[in-house]
Amino acid sequence: LSTNRWSCLKRLFESYRVESRITSRFCHTTFKSFVVNSGPNAQSIGFHVQIPKRAFITNFTMNVNGVTFVGSVKEKTVARNLYAQARARGKAAGIVRANSQDMETFKAEVHVPSGNRIEFELHYQEMMYRKLGLYEHTLHLQPGRLVPRFQLDVYIYEPNGIASVEVPNTLGEHFTGLAQVTSNKHKAHVVFKPSLKQQRKCDNCTTSALSGIFTVKYDVIRESAVSDGHFVHFFAPTNLSPLPKNIVFVIDVSGSMWGVKMKQTVEAMQAILDDLTMDDYFSIIDFNHNVRCWSDELVQGSTIQVAEAKKYIQDIKPNGGTNINEALLRAGQILHKAANQGMLNSRSVSMIILVSDGDPTVGEIKLSAIQKNVKKIMREDFSLFSLGIGFDVDYDFLERIATENRGVAQRIYANKDASEQLRRFYSQVSSPLLRKITVLFPEGSVSDVTQNSFDKYFSGSELVVAGKVLPSDGTSLNSFITDRLDLSLQTEADYMRLDAELARQQHAFTGFARQMWAYITVNQLLSESRKRKITQRILNLAVEHQFVTPLTALLVESEEANEKLLADSPKDPRKGFRINHMEQHSKHLPIWFHCHSVIYLGQLCHYSNSFLWVFCLTVDNDPHFIIHLPKNNMDVCFNIDSKPGHILNLVSDPGTGVVVNGQLVGSKRVGVEKENVKTYFGTISVFSKLDGIMVTVSTDRIQLTDSKHNHSFSWGATADITQDRVKVSIVKDSQVTVTVDEKIRVMMLLHRVWKKHPTSVDFLGLYIPNSNQYSSKAHGLIGQFGQEPEVRVYNLHQGADPLKKEATMEVKGNKLAVTRGWQKDYRRDKKRGSDIFCWFIHNSGKGFIDGHYTTYIVPRLDSFLQRPL
Repeated sequence: LSTNRWSCLKRLFESYRVESRITSRFCHTTFKSFVVNSGPNAQSIGFHVQIPKRAFITNFTMNVNGVTFVGSVKEKTVARNLYAQARARGKAAGIVRANSQDMETFKAEVHVPSGNRIEFELHYQEMMYRKLGLYEHTLHLQPGRLVPRFQLDVYIYEPNGIASVEVPNTLGEHFTGLAQVTSNKHKAHVVFKPSLKQQRKCDNCTTSALSGIFTVKYDVIRESAVSDGHFVHFFAPTNLSPLPKNIVFVIDVSGSMWGVKMKQTVEAMQAILDDLTMDDYFSIIDFNHNVRCWSDELVQGSTIQVAEAKKYIQDIKPNGGTNINEALLRAGQILHKAANQGMLNSRSVSMIILVSDGDPTVGEIKLSAIQKNVKKIMREDFSLFSLGIGFDVDYDFLERIATENRGVAQRIYANKDASEQLRRFYSQVSSPLLRKITVLFPEGSVSDVTQNSFDKYFSGSELVVAGKVLPSDGTSLNSFITDRLDLSLQTEADYMRLDAELARQQHAFTGFARQMWAYITVNQLLSESRKRKITQRILNLAVEHQFVTPLTALLVESEEANEKLLADSPKDPRKGFRINHMEQHSKHLPIWFHCHSVIYLGQLCHYSNSFLWVFCLTVDNDPHFIIHLPKNNMDVCFNIDSKPGHILNLVSDPGTGVVVNGQLVGSKRVGVEKENVKTYFGTISVFSKLDGIMVTVSTDRIQLTDSKHNHSFSWGATADITQDRVKVSIVKDSQVTVTVDEKIRVMMLLHRVWKKHPTSVDFLGLYIPNSNQYSSKAHGLIGQFGQEPEVRVYNLHQGADPLKKEATMEVKGNKLAVTRGWQKDYRRDKKRGSDIFCWFIHNSGKGFIDGHYTTYIVPRLDSFLQRPL
C-alpha cells in the first residue's frame, strides 16, 4: 500500500490497517486506509496495494466525501456494458497497475477537494505455497508518510496444529523486535504496531522509515481438511531419500546480460554446481546468437568436472543476440542422447533449467513456433524450468513453455540479491523425492476433484488436491497416494469436527475449503482455457466466488448506483489491472478529473519498472516543451526555434554532477524552403560526471561510455544495464530510461517514421518527472523548473481563434500574452498522442525561461552550462 510520493502534495493518513486471516493455508487479506486531504488545494490521493501475483482480488470499496462505492465481480462483458452506460454520461480515464518483486500493484486515484477525506478498502485471497519446508506470507508495506494509527495483524488457524512460526525482520534494523508473536497448538497471532516515533527515520525526521516487505513464515502439522462440503488434501511426505538428477543448464549470454545480471548469474551458478553430487549428471549450454555446449553429453557431478564447469562459467563474456529456440533444442538432444545410451538411472529425474533476460532475436523468433518445437523434443519424463531475469523478458512465454513441459517458471529480479534468488529457486527443485504421484479417493466419495496426478514432488514443497465431498453416512474421508516407485500412503480426515471447530474461532476464515477449491480449480482451468466449455466454467466459478480474473471484472458502484468504476484485468498481464473512472456531474459527488494529470496517471508504470511518471516535463516533436507546474496546477508550453546541429542544454546540475543535452536534426529538405525546415531531437545524452559515465541515445543506437569502454546497444533488443550508480533500461523499439543514483530519471521515446516519407525523419521524445531530486544549482531549459516559479494567469478573454482563449501571465517579473492551446503527449499513443491542454508562451519561451534560448546552446553533448543566465 502506498500513496503518491511528491513533496508538492500534502495529505494526512489517519489510519492504515492490514489484516490477514489464514486457515489451512488459505488466506484472506484486507488493506484499509483512511486519508484526509489537509492541503490548501484539491489533489489526487492514491490507494496502491501490492498483491502477490497468484492472488485474486475479491472486492474493493471506498468512501469519498460521504459517497460509498461497493464492488461486485461480474462477467467481463456484463460489467463493461454496465460501465459503458454510466460512461456515456461522463468522462473516462485509465489507471494501470505495474509489476514489482513477486507482486502486482492495484492502483486507484481519486481527486479530493481540500479538507475532505477518503477511505479505501481492498480484499484479496490466495493460497499459501510451501517452499523449502515453510509457508511464507508476505505483505508489502509502503504508506509513504507517518501514520498516527498503524496496525498489521496476521491470524493463523491450523486445525491439525502449527509446527512453527517465525517473523524474520525483513523491514530492516529500524524495526527490530517490534513484531509480536503469540501462539499455541492451533493458533498464532502476529501483530506489528509501530508508533509514530518508531516509524520516523530519525528522532527529528518527518519522513517514515516504514517501507518494504513484512514476512511471516510458518509450518504446520499436516493432515487433510474437510469443511463446508469441500475437502482439501495436503501431501508432503518426509524421510525420503532424494532421487538422482540429470540437469542441462541453459544460460543466456546475449549482450543484454552484460553487467550485474551476468555477474550475479555466474555467482549463483558457482554455488549451484557445488551442490551437485556424484549421483547427479549435468552439462551447460550458453547461448547468444550462437549456441555453445560446455559438454556435448552429460557428465558426472564429480569434483573435477564441477571445477572445470565453474571455470568455463567464469570466463563467459556476454554479447550478441538471443537464440532461445536452438539452445533449448540442443539441451533436449543432450538428454535424449543420454537416455538412448542407457546413461540415465531409472529412478532419476531429468530437467532443463533455462536462465534468460530477453525475447528471442536470432533464429526462430516466433514464440508459438518455439513453444511447439520445445514440446516436440521434450520426452514425457523431461521437465523444463524457466527463470526470467528482469521485467523485459516475456515472462508469460517462459511460463507457458515451462508448465507445458512439467516445470514451473519464476521471475528473477535484477537487483543486488539476484544471485540469491537464483540459488533459492534451484534449492526448491534440487531434491526430487517422488515421481508420477497420484492421489486417489474411494469411488463415490468425492466429485469435482482438482488435479490429482503430479509429475514430481520436491523436498520442502507440498501437493494439494481439493474437491467436493459427496453425501454419505460417514464422517471421514479417506485418500490413497501412489507413485511410480510403488510407494503407497493412506490418510483420513474427520470433517464433522472441523466445521464445529471453525464456528468457535473468532479469526478463522470460515468457508476456506470452498474458496480454496474454487481458487485451485480456476487457476488450473485458466491454463487450459482455450476451449469454450472451460471458459464458461471459469466465468461461472469466478462470479460465484467473486474472483477478479482475465474473464471477469470488478464493477464498483456508489450506493445510489449513479456512478460506476471498472477494475479490469487486461489481456496482457504485464500491464496489470486497469481501473476506469466515470465522472458524474453532480454537486454531491467528488470532482474526479478536474486536473489533466489524472488522465495520464500511471500510463508508463509497466515501461519503467513501477516508477510512476505522473507529473512530467516533456519535450517532443518539433521540439515542443510541456512544463508541468504542480504548485500552480497548470501546464505551460513553448517551442524552441533553433537550427539542425545545435545542442540544447536541458538539465545542467553541477550539484549532482548530471547534465542532459539534446542535439537537433532537421526534417528532409526535399521541396521545402530552408526557413521552413522543422527540427527534432535526434540525439539525447545523459552524463553523470561523478561516475564518469555518459549515455548517448540516438535514433540508431544506445551507447554507454566510461573512461575505458564504449558499449553499444541496438534498439532491436530489450536490455537492462547497470554500471555504478547509472542504470539504463531499454525497451525494444520503444524507449530508453536512464536512472542516476535512483534520484534522477530521464526517459527517451523513439519515434519511427516511414523511410520514404518526403520530409519527416526519425526522432526522440524526452520525458522527465517533476520528482527528480536536483540540487539547488540545477538549471537548463528544463532543469530551471526544479525551482517552480510563481505564476498568475488573469484577464482571460476570447482570442482571434474562437477555439483558443487568450490571457495575461505574470511570471518572473514579466507580463506575457499567452494562448490556451494543446500539445501532444506521445507516451501512451506514439502514433496519435494525447492532447495536453496548456498555456502557450510565444517567441521560444521568452520571459518564461531565464534569458534567451540561444544561451542554452552548448558545444558538446557532455557540456554543462557555462555562462550565467
